[in-house]
Amino acid sequence: MATSTASTTKIMLAIFEKKTNSLDIYRPLRNFIVINYSEREAQNLEDDLQTLKEFRSDIERGTSDSLPARRDLLQSYFKALCAVESRFPISPDKDHINTVSFTWFDAFKNKQKASQQNIHLEKAAVLFNLGAVHSQMGLSFDRSSVEGRRQASHSFIAAAGAFAFLRDNVAMKASVGSSTTADVSVECAGMLERLMLAQAQECVYENTIAKGSSPGVCAKISRQVGLYYEEALGALNNAFLNQHFDKAWIAHVQLKAALFYAEACYRYSLELHEKDEIAEEIARLRSGVNTLSEAKKSCPKGAAQQLLDAITKLEANLNQNLERAVKENDRVYLMRVPSASSLPPLPTFSMVKPMPMNEVLDASKDKMFASLVPDSSAKALSRYTEMVDDVSRTQAEKLLQGSELARVRLKEMDLPDSILALEGNSNLPLALKEDVEAVQICGGPAALEGELQQLKDLRRVNQELLVQTEELLQKEATEDAQFRTQFGTRWTRPQSSTLTKNLLDRLNRFAANLKQAADSDARIERSVREHSALMSILDRRPIESALPTLARPIMSLDATEDAIVGALKQSLRQLDTLGTERASLEDMLKEMKRKDDILPKLMTSTGSYEDLFRKEISKYDYICQEISQNLEAQEQLLMQIQAQNDQFSAIFNLEDYKATRERSYKQIEAAIAKFQEIKENINEGLKFYVTLQDAITNVKQQCSDFVMTRNIQCREMIDDVQRQISGLSFQDGKSSGGYTYPSVGQPHQVQRSNSSQTAEAGNIPNSSHPQTPTYQPIQQSTMPAYSHAPPPYVSQQPPMPQQSAPPYHMPGSGHAYPPPQHQQPAVSHEYGQPAYPGWRGPYYNAPAQQPGSMPRPPYTVPSPYPPHNQSGYYRQ
Repeated sequence: MATSTASTTKIMLAIFEKKTNSLDIYRPLRNFIVINYSEREAQNLEDDLQTLKEFRSDIERGTSDSLPARRDLLQSYFKALCAVESRFPISPDKDHINTVSFTWFDAFKNKQKASQQNIHLEKAAVLFNLGAVHSQMGLSFDRSSVEGRRQASHSFIAAAGAFAFLRDNVAMKASVGSSTTADVSVECAGMLERLMLAQAQECVYENTIAKGSSPGVCAKISRQVGLYYEEALGALNNAFLNQHFDKAWIAHVQLKAALFYAEACYRYSLELHEKDEIAEEIARLRSGVNTLSEAKKSCPKGAAQQLLDAITKLEANLNQNLERAVKENDRVYLMRVPSASSLPPLPTFSMVKPMPMNEVLDASKDKMFASLVPDSSAKALSRYTEMVDDVSRTQAEKLLQGSELARVRLKEMDLPDSILALEGNSNLPLALKEDVEAVQICGGPAALEGELQQLKDLRRVNQELLVQTEELLQKEATEDAQFRTQFGTRWTRPQSSTLTKNLLDRLNRFAANLKQAADSDARIERSVREHSALMSILDRRPIESALPTLARPIMSLDATEDAIVGALKQSLRQLDTLGTERASLEDMLKEMKRKDDILPKLMTSTGSYEDLFRKEISKYDYICQEISQNLEAQEQLLMQIQAQNDQFSAIFNLEDYKATRERSYKQIEAAIAKFQEIKENINEGLKFYVTLQDAITNVKQQCSDFVMTRNIQCREMIDDVQRQISGLSFQDGKSSGGYTYPSVGQPHQVQRSNSSQTAEAGNIPNSSHPQTPTYQPIQQSTMPAYSHAPPPYVSQQPPMPQQSAPPYHMPGSGHAYPPPQHQQPAVSHEYGQPAYPGWRGPYYNAPAQQPGSMPRPPYTVPSPYPPHNQSGYYRQ
């Protein structure tokens, strides 16, 4: 199988720079600053003037610098020219800088030149030279390596970007007047852009061949190379340029276009051969051969020999494969070969595009001559800006008023809600929908049963704790009574009932509180049952399904309902379209204002500013007219919608539907209010049980400590009584009342007395039994729900009378759970505190607890609703 050698064709084109004459730009600009501003300003800008002078001198010297340095110089000089353009009016006008004339020679016809008092010619020449330098850089890389081809492609892309920027931004302004050259024209810049893209794509193709890509991929990239060359050839054959370029240029571009088309046919035929599509393979090979033959016959002389050799070799390969394919078809396939005109275009794949030069050549960040703004231009610009602001503000207000008017009118007509209701797509008001979603997120009414079960579980836990605590005290009292019966008067220890009175009182009050809480739980449970039907609407998903729908009339005389509904929908769609147009008009107005910069025109204007203002502000007339037409069309459409809606309301009995819908809204609102009330009651009940559980646990611990202390005392007293009975007392004068027994909460101390003194427990001499450590009550951690007075069984002073808690909740009190027990200030509240410390409002509301101060509650009951100021649910 023959292989193509087109990838080894190294012949490409580079562009020479334009030449210029020497020019003193420093002196005219400095004189302008002195005349129009001041000598001081000229001195302040001396560095900028010198920099500009050096840039121009370096440009005049030609290509003595390295290509990258030359590129950087051209880019810097172009940005400097942009600063000069906006501040120094260079023109033949007597009031402008009229002593500066830029002269540049044509890059392709060196004897032709253009000379203008127009800075745009200078900018166009600089951009042309920038593209030329990039093309020379692309040609300078070694394209025998992958990296060299990649760098060359990048340089050609940059050259295409420079020529595209010249064509789009400067070429037209530089061609004004009779003194022009073709090389900076729009046509020539466009042709050079295509040529540079073709050479950049050709470098990519060379890399594709080197990597061994598939024939199909190579064919697509090769065909795109040919298309770029064909576009460049079309521009060269334009009447404006066909006599301006050397014949060798035209021959080169024409042969390259044919070469890469034929190369694409060759590569594509290889892929067709693999697929056994012999007929199209033959047609593609013939098309490639014919294209090369025609190109060699019609192209001018002067093409490079290397390029001609590549075409000859490719032609031979095409003919060789064509001959083989024809033989195979005649002997094996016998397929009809299609004509070239019937073949679809070869697929293409572009790998390059012009480099954007806006950022590279952006002079907005350049500080050259930044302080120099003509006073007249600044004032005129400020005035014009005010005019633009006034237009923009007035039109924006009209657009806003139009949108607001449409919204209000539709709201008054209940549109489009009534149409949606007819289709079964009713909507809730946003605030009401958010409330329903909050209810449904936390489980809705169905979840209340589970929370009621939590109340029952917590109440049961508290009751079990109370029973366990009472059993502890009862067991200790029973044992004490047994020993008292056994030993009689020798058992001198105080009775348990005298020491546990406060604890038992507290436990009794806890039991009473639990009784009242159970009554409150029952009322909550009854409320859930009674209002389950009301709240069931909140379980509807989506909630909109609970809303009524707008029903069609049962009987219709003329059957015009569908037509009326369809017309109304169509009008609403048109209204939406007008709203979208207003949004687009507003964006367009903002964009026009943002881009509206007339400072360069002000600085170069020779006529009246008023004339310039009228001309510039007139460009807003179109958008103002569009806004007015939009608002007029909306007004007409709203009147039409009003009439259509009146018919719609009459036929579908819209007033009755609205009344039904409002009742549904109120039902949902009532259900939400009742749910929130019950939810709050349950949450406060859960808080009460969790806090009460902690209080009972605390008392239980104190009872356990008390029982342990009593057990220690019991063992010691048994030992003493047994020694007395057995006559084994080793100390004379021992009193039968040698032990003092602390009340509940006092540290246990064993005291022994003799005839002369009472010894401290720590100084007792050795006895037959080891000394049992005295019990020290465990100090409880600080808890916000409980005060820290001495324990209730400390016998420091007689307790003052306490008010007993009412065993049942009294109707009309407004409290769902038992209120706090009011006690005298002198009474200890360690375990005698109310069941509801910090209670306020209808439910228990414990103070904020400090982290780690209480055991983790067995239930966590978050509430999505803030607590009400007061609960009216239990108010009779």
